[in-house]
Amino acid sequence: MPGSHLPLMEEGMARWPFGPPNAGIALDLAGAPPSLDELRALVEERWKALPRLTQTLVAPGGARTGLAWWTGRHRWARRDGHDLAQQIDGADLTLRDAVRQWFHTPFPADRPPWSLHLLRGATEGEFSLLFRMHHSLLDGRSLTTLLRALFDDGGPLDGAASLAVPGPRRRTVGPGPTGGGPPGLLTTGRAVPLPHRGPREPAYTVVRLRADVLRAARAAVSGGAAGASRPATTNEVFLATVSGVLRACLAASDTGSAADTASGRASGSGGGDRDPDARQVWLSVPVDERPDDCGEFLGNAFANVRVPAPVTLADPAARLTACTGLLTTVTRPRRTAEKLVEGTLAAVPGATLALAGGKIFAPAYAPAACSYVHLREQGQTLAGRPLRHLTIVPMVPPADTVTFALGGCTKGHTLSVATNSGSEDAGLLAEAFLDELTLLAEGAR
Repeated sequence: MPGSHLPLMEEGMARWPFGPPNAGIALDLAGAPPSLDELRALVEERWKALPRLTQTLVAPGGARTGLAWWTGRHRWARRDGHDLAQQIDGADLTLRDAVRQWFHTPFPADRPPWSLHLLRGATEGEFSLLFRMHHSLLDGRSLTTLLRALFDDGGPLDGAASLAVPGPRRRTVGPGPTGGGPPGLLTTGRAVPLPHRGPREPAYTVVRLRADVLRAARAAVSGGAAGASRPATTNEVFLATVSGVLRACLAASDTGSAADTASGRASGSGGGDRDPDARQVWLSVPVDERPDDCGEFLGNAFANVRVPAPVTLADPAARLTACTGLLTTVTRPRRTAEKLVEGTLAAVPGATLALAGGKIFAPAYAPAACSYVHLREQGQTLAGRPLRHLTIVPMVPPADTVTFALGGCTKGHTLSVATNSGSEDAGLLAEAFLDELTLLAEGAR
């Protein structure tokens, strides 16, 4: 709500320590790009009633010491009458160029922290439309709501619906297929060493997935209750494939550790076997918490949940079976204890992040994050130009971790990989994902 303090999740992103908390989605469309005037007119028509898009982010005032450091919170400020056209521009850049230039650059403090860019396409005959934002402003579901409204079968979004904050009922992940609950808030597991080839710096790469390979991978196992079997979901294939990538990273690391031990050097992984949780590898997955009647809410209404990565299973199909049902959601009232804990932690955000940040940002907490955003509708066009691909640009992840982001539409899927570990690592991890997906698909043939 304009003028209010940020809730805990948004406050945490506003204080993100690994770079500006910028994220976004790019749409690749076929044909000649529309003019900027045409795009600005469309945005004004479809988004004009949305207060969220006219807010600026105000940092805590005063000295960042003493009590102010413990209790200072960001807030949203109104900018009534702000012209949305000011947020839209064009650039002779590809998506990768734009990520290198803009995603590590903070938004100006005096303007709403989002922008829409018309970019050159990655291939001839295409162009890209990139929505870039400060993640405290919007989440992935909000972005798909905004972008759907721009398509030719869309219409103006409703301002009241965009402010309908999910209340006591939330969609959450239910108990896993084994009946076990989620890990404790500060429970850690096993870190997964990344390849660490080349200089360590924020990096981003994109690869497109072959539709036939993804279809075959989904057929590798059947899920669902007895008598109601179904192919695996794309999200389940996604988690299983990332688990295969992490398993390969661990195997490479263990080989190196064995060589170190044989040459008389001590291994750095000892001691973890005494605690089963310390051997578990956790995947962090954002889950939309909106109930069905709050689907058009614009803001952040997601929770990061952690699910076990089956890295001990050698068979790709067995890993997929282990991931089946992990993200089954239920809608339930928020528990009193949940509201109490969140309210208490939000009251002292500086202290909360100082005490918990060292653990929740550590590779042992979640060495990989997996985010999936998709548009399921058939035949989407923008000013007559058909949608070809949807690509996610995630925030710069914590050091020594990796974010895999899958963007999907009816024409295909695109994988983005972001890491603090350098461009060579990002490329190697993307290639490893394609290899693991192919292994899963081949097992189904």
